[in-house]
Amino acid sequence: MSNQRRQFLGLAAGAIAVPATSSLVVAQGDPSRGRQAPIPAQASVPERRPAKSELTGLSALLTPEECVVLLIDHQPFQFANLHSHEPTMIVNNVIGLAKFAKAFNVPAILTTVLEARGGKIIKGLQDVFPDQKPIDRTYINAWQDKRIVDLVKATGRKKLVMAALWTEMCLAMPTIHALGEGYDVYIVTDASGGVSAEAHDMAVRRMVQAGAVPITWIGLSGEWQRDWARESTLPDTIKIIAEHGGGSGVAFAWETQLLGASKP
Repeated sequence: MSNQRRQFLGLAAGAIAVPATSSLVVAQGDPSRGRQAPIPAQASVPERRPAKSELTGLSALLTPEECVVLLIDHQPFQFANLHSHEPTMIVNNVIGLAKFAKAFNVPAILTTVLEARGGKIIKGLQDVFPDQKPIDRTYINAWQDKRIVDLVKATGRKKLVMAALWTEMCLAMPTIHALGEGYDVYIVTDASGGVSAEAHDMAVRRMVQAGAVPITWIGLSGEWQRDWARESTLPDTIKIIAEHGGGSGVAFAWETQLLGASKP
């Protein structure tokens, strides 16, 4: 038998695996140094269940009584360079969000940045709170404006619901800042938008990484309503969904027609 064949057979013999059910792992070792002692196999580690999180359970769902809404810079200048969403969708969604805040008696704060040059907030949003003058500021980061922070603090509420234009600046900066001061921040992603789909997406990822919770305006309304037997807010909820809920609003109108609740 040639030396090359002997070497091949030796390597093949050394490569024979120990069955997985064996309780020992045998070290191959160097034959010239003698047989090594068996090495105990690694003990199996029991599977760990994740610890209970504050983001789970019934208490993690939002209630109107613990929220304050901050709507930042839904102005003409910001809409002019909005490319992550169709602008009409953001207009519809932020007005729907504002109407829900009003219907559920959730404090809402309106803001603008450099209003004289960037324009006033959109009319539909101002019409929801006709007597409220938006806080106009120079800071890009709204959370650096003491007036805004003081208004939030005055509510005594720690769950901050925010929507803004643009996502990557006027939403991300105050979100990250407020998180650092102990607030729970919920970002309404479909009532906010950025200069591109990537800018919006990267900003949302960064905020989530920092601890913010993304939510949509319809999802938020469901958490606030919570129970269709909650009659005090049901008429407003249905009306807002009919006006701003897209397909859901159309379906509701159709349903009322089929039930004979309205004239054909």
